[in-house]
Amino acid sequence: MAFVTANWNPLGEAFYRKIELYEMGWNLKDALTEYLVAAAPYGGPIALLKEHHRRSPGARPQLEIYSSSGVPLASFPWKSGVVKQLGWTVSDDLLCVQEDGTVLAYDLFGRFKRHFSMCNEGSQNQVLETKIFHSPYGTGLAILTGALRFTLATNIDDIKLRRLPEVPGLQEVPSCWTVLTQDRQIKVLVSSGPRLFLLDNTACTPVTPPGLSPQATSIVHMCVSFSYKYLALLTDSGHLWMGTSNLKEKLSEVDTKIKTAPRQMAWCCRPKSQQPSAVVMWDRLLLVVGECKETIQYHLDSDSILVPEMDVVRIISATHHELLQEVPGPCEEIFKIASMAPGALLLEAHKEYEKESQKADEYLREIKEQSLLTEAVKQCVEAAGHEHEPETQKTLLRAASFGKCFLSNFPPEQFVTMCRDLRVLNAVRGYTIGIPLTHTQFKHITVQVLIDRLVYRKLYPLAIEVCRYLKTPEYQGVQQKEESDEDIAKAVNTKLADAAGIFYSEIATKAYESGRIELAIKLLEFEPRSGEQVPLLLKMKNSPLALSKAIESGDTDLVYTVVMYLKNELNRGQFFMMLRNQPMALSLYRQFCKHQEQETLKDLFNQDDDHEELGNFYVRASYKEQARDQVIALYLQRLEARMSLLQNAVDEYYKAKNEFSAKSTEDEMRLLRLQRKLEEEKDEPLVGFSLHETMITLLSVGLHKQAEQLYKDFKVPDKRFWWLKLKALAEKEDWEELERFSKSKKSPIGYLPFVEVCIKHHNKLEAKKYVSKVMPEQKVKAHLAVGDLEGAAEASIERRNESEISTVLSRCSAPSDQALIDRLNRARASAVKK
Repeated sequence: MAFVTANWNPLGEAFYRKIELYEMGWNLKDALTEYLVAAAPYGGPIALLKEHHRRSPGARPQLEIYSSSGVPLASFPWKSGVVKQLGWTVSDDLLCVQEDGTVLAYDLFGRFKRHFSMCNEGSQNQVLETKIFHSPYGTGLAILTGALRFTLATNIDDIKLRRLPEVPGLQEVPSCWTVLTQDRQIKVLVSSGPRLFLLDNTACTPVTPPGLSPQATSIVHMCVSFSYKYLALLTDSGHLWMGTSNLKEKLSEVDTKIKTAPRQMAWCCRPKSQQPSAVVMWDRLLLVVGECKETIQYHLDSDSILVPEMDVVRIISATHHELLQEVPGPCEEIFKIASMAPGALLLEAHKEYEKESQKADEYLREIKEQSLLTEAVKQCVEAAGHEHEPETQKTLLRAASFGKCFLSNFPPEQFVTMCRDLRVLNAVRGYTIGIPLTHTQFKHITVQVLIDRLVYRKLYPLAIEVCRYLKTPEYQGVQQKEESDEDIAKAVNTKLADAAGIFYSEIATKAYESGRIELAIKLLEFEPRSGEQVPLLLKMKNSPLALSKAIESGDTDLVYTVVMYLKNELNRGQFFMMLRNQPMALSLYRQFCKHQEQETLKDLFNQDDDHEELGNFYVRASYKEQARDQVIALYLQRLEARMSLLQNAVDEYYKAKNEFSAKSTEDEMRLLRLQRKLEEEKDEPLVGFSLHETMITLLSVGLHKQAEQLYKDFKVPDKRFWWLKLKALAEKEDWEELERFSKSKKSPIGYLPFVEVCIKHHNKLEAKKYVSKVMPEQKVKAHLAVGDLEGAAEASIERRNESEISTVLSRCSAPSDQALIDRLNRARASAVKK
């Protein structure tokens, strides 16, 4: 079967092959390099998000989730912050790490699950780089912040942040770093210039890889194998050092002849392989480097990403999904050219048998004489498990079945199990399902995990068929009498976590009706709909938990429902005490009281000794008193009540040490007293007016002395008062008083406003009185305002201002003003020369 080896490439004593898994079903608008990309291991889903710096400002990108074959699973607009990295947990949840250190978790279908923060430092120093990793402890996360410090969380399901020691002399972002598992500890390996440092909980230790090329001045890229056993370091001289991750043993060092930093590196080594290799990817070039110092080059058609697995490396591009692997031992033994391995001879024997050739007997006799027929059958069965092409699988299994016929004691379990495994694998590898598991990965994650993943993707019919086909025992359930409430709730969740159309609130209701209140409460923990949780918790008289759940939901209507329920169920003291421990509920209740129960609001402020808010409460109450005055026209009777409220406000503001508010309120009281006095003396309605309105009213009715008294008492700015009086006198057309006012002292607003206000009220004669007092730079404007072209011309010529001369010229008309026009033109020419 020469076609099987057509894509084999030798590397030392091993062979490598690149197999096409899928032609991708997605239709990407941009190259993969434009996106943040995360592909889950074990043939998991792929997430894409357009990089922040690669999209137009203000554009809202889509976060897209696809199967490994490019079939869309979910898509939603990204509305949160800038994402630094995407990654997948061991349970196929998507993690989105933002530059502020916040991590958002979504399920496979884009539903938000939870969020957490990696550090407080992230809000002060942005996250520069992140690594999402899988370890024996679960899914972990490491970040590097702008402070050049590393923070580590070993298991995101049980967040315990560890801030690692500083790297000495680190002044800029390290060229590369990675996460290692050593001695049951998670550590970080950092490259800083020519030096390497290993960071753990307590120390930063300098380390030196044995035998590293002296030509290197820095390490530009590093990667650790899927099992954390091997480490690869690429230097700026183009040398690739490969060794154990504990940096105690060197496997080899190869000169790649390429000195630019690669886009990605990954290890490609099957379990128990004696010849692990590293895969280095530059733009459109893939280099497989082995321990033998030889290399294999693959030229890529488009930008791609590498996805390291436990036994292979997946290569994903915009159009194709491929698999790169070291050819498994049984496959190499059988298909290698001129192989005399037992499996190869058995395969040839079967081929000859199908041709009805006597050579079949010769091959069988040769195998039997060496007592290797059992070994030959095993080789064919194992090789079938490592092949992806169904026809090749069938050919190998037929050969194994043929060989079994000549054995009397061959146990059938291995053959039967492989047939079943391959049927399941071929089903999940199909384009519509898109889970390209290898047989090695399938055995590692177990059938149960694969079924769980199918259920998680809502592929229920396939999951059921797999269970039936593999004769997986039915779930036995949990005996309630023997198990604790917590164990029962967890068991129910395990069974139904991803089942559609089943609600935990209904199960919890049944538990409550059966008298299992604690079980009902624990079951409700799994109910995602707060609107179903809260009413049942209230029914069970668990008010504190109901209030907490309502607040967690963010649904204000739900919080109001619980608060009103508590208000009716608890006495006043207990109710206020419970609200005190829930700031959101207290805030919402205050809003309710603000509109519905003012006195209750005052009691809340009193209980909390919130003097600031009490002061505000009394001020608002005083304005309501004023509104009532205006409606029923009982100013004097209501004024004392309002003054009393304002005095209460002053007292509270002083207790709160808010002197500004206290003084302002005292000024308001003083103004009210003056307004009342003036009303009584002058019979002019003033109570409730602002200071500004009061002065305008007094000036408009000719009470200038009283207005000036307010101006002095309340320290009104000079300019403001002059403007008020100027406009008021002009409105009354009291030109005589206006003239007296202009001469009372030097005007702080100048005299051009006097001119303009007279013109506005069509009194040009009065306006001319003030032209001579106008500032030189405003004289042209003043003369023009009163229609005095000669005066404007004189003023502009005197100032030799080209702009002013031009303005006057624009007002002149020939021939009546020809002499003036000539004078102005001469003056303008002179001004231009100057």
